[in-house]
Amino acid sequence: MNQAILFNDDLTFDKTHNAWCFTGIMSGQRITLYFHSFSLGRLDNIDACTKFDLEEVAELWLEKNEPEGDEIHIQMKA
Repeated sequence: MNQAILFNDDLTFDKTHNAWCFTGIMSGQRITLYFHSFSLGRLDNIDACTKFDLEEVAELWLEKNEPEGDEIHIQMKA
């Protein structure tokens, strides 16, 4: 399913979930996307290129999955 999502520029590391996250607006609803990855979890900051890659990962995830609630947890291999 192709979802239209607008990403906010609020990328932060969430210590509670041990994941990088940012918010977005999808179908008028604010959602939080969490990216779980061992290698990302070791980074102190994420550059614009990596943030763009995370947005692309989220878009690909949304093409294959339907969000449940206002949080999306994406498990990444790397």
